[in-house]
Amino acid sequence: MSTRPSPDAVLVVIPTYNERDNLEPIVRRLSAALPAAHVLVVDDGSPDGTGEIADRLAAEDERVHVLHRTEKAGLGAAYVAGFDWALARDYAAIIEMDADGSHAPEDLPRLIGMLGPDGTGADVVLGSRYVTGGRTVNWPWYRALLSRGANTYSKLALGVSINDITSGFRVYRREVLETVRLHDVASQGYCFQVDLAWRAVEAGFVVVEVPITFVEREAGTSKMDAEVVREALVRVTKWGLRRRAHQAAGVLRALRR
Repeated sequence: MSTRPSPDAVLVVIPTYNERDNLEPIVRRLSAALPAAHVLVVDDGSPDGTGEIADRLAAEDERVHVLHRTEKAGLGAAYVAGFDWALARDYAAIIEMDADGSHAPEDLPRLIGMLGPDGTGADVVLGSRYVTGGRTVNWPWYRALLSRGANTYSKLALGVSINDITSGFRVYRREVLETVRLHDVASQGYCFQVDLAWRAVEAGFVVVEVPITFVEREAGTSKMDAEVVREALVRVTKWGLRRRAHQAAGVLRALRR
């Protein structure tokens, strides 16, 4: 039976780009919610001084670490860099979350608890807006419609039972990230979340969803744009078609026997 990671073996990876107003409050809340956990801020050369704030927080608290990158290369690349950093160290559980306050650090004990022997023994835990008890707050109708549509389309195209496969609030067992060939993940935008969750399912890992309340950011601007949406649509469609082709090939092989 797998055991729950000790609190000091947990790393929260937070990618940032122009989050100077949000970073310090979210790190403070994290420290209160998970006092022994470590935080890694992955900053993509924010011109607004976010990286300097991260450095100050790290100087004040040994549990806070900073990984500086020289350019904005996409959410997926930032997470892969953060995961590489984590896997080079002895963290047993690695968490993804946004810096903008939309993901509540206070929910993390519930998510991490699902990894332990008293929960389901899950390998990946998603903070889900689209299971019973989950919801969104202060989202404009078009964002809500886009998110619902993207999740429904991904679920049908990929044949998975995950309701919120685009969720960026999640916990991974170390073994998942060691197995799924991170550097083969080509997705750079929010499609990275779909890609990694699907890879975990295909590798046989147990993925569960825990209801959360997602709150729209109050400061800064969203990184979602038309190019991010286009990438997700194109990639998920390709993956879905490839999956259907493999299924059809399997049926033909069975009929020929």
